[in-house]
Amino acid sequence: MFDSLENAISDVFGSGVTITGRRPIGGGDINDAYELRLSDGDHVFMKSNSVSRLPFFTAEVRGLEAIKKTGAIGTPEALAVGTDSGVGAFLLLRFIESGPRIAEYWETFGRELAAMHQVKQENYGFEEDNFIGATPQRNDRRDSFLEFFRDMRLKPQFDMADHYFSSGDRKQIEKLLCNMDRYYIEPDHPSLIHGDLWSGNHMTGSDGKVWIIDPATYVGHPEADLAMTELFGRCPEAFYDAYKEVSPLQPGYEKRRDFYNLYQLLNHLNLFGVSYLSSVRRILSMV
Repeated sequence: MFDSLENAISDVFGSGVTITGRRPIGGGDINDAYELRLSDGDHVFMKSNSVSRLPFFTAEVRGLEAIKKTGAIGTPEALAVGTDSGVGAFLLLRFIESGPRIAEYWETFGRELAAMHQVKQENYGFEEDNFIGATPQRNDRRDSFLEFFRDMRLKPQFDMADHYFSSGDRKQIEKLLCNMDRYYIEPDHPSLIHGDLWSGNHMTGSDGKVWIIDPATYVGHPEADLAMTELFGRCPEAFYDAYKEVSPLQPGYEKRRDFYNLYQLLNHLNLFGVSYLSSVRRILSMV
């Protein structure tokens, strides 16, 4: 934790190294993002926001470190986090250079994501609360995935969205929450998951393979990550085939997929408004 951007740069890159240029990078809808060019010829990726948003960055560091610890898939190295009177809260990440994709790009992504999910964890939740987009995400530990997903994922989102729902909607919500085992399943073991694995949160690195970014990390069911890859457009079939070679899916995933994505759609409803209500109701109609 640093009290200035200048101190962070000199601590990470060496005394006397300074920022010589700053280039805005688009793509995010929560934080400002920049490529910082340094006097030693290096460069670094920086996210910034108001000082009140510092918890977003400290939580992201924990998520990136947990993914990196699995040793299964590429993710950015967190270099420093802190506050600065000029930029507010900031997070410095090792800059990911983009390169040409390897021949088995999607197959490798599938195998590496499956390998990350295969690393057994202790229980469901995470070491601290974090965020899904701009929404706080509770991660209190549970021994049961169904209890965790009900109490830490679905219930908070349903409560925030309650003003959108009719009495009929609420009956379906109650039925879902009281009968979780009809719509979800306990995994073979707790797995670290990215938590927000849509297409905007993976990119190609200099090694030509997928690197995953902007995690909403927690220990949960791997199917939740797979379901998210299908919510806003699927990956190529080669990705799913390769994933299943390493980690075969439990029977019935296709029936559970939309129920995992209910959490993501509820979050979009709470963040962006009524345009997502019909998608939420479509899934509730299957209860």
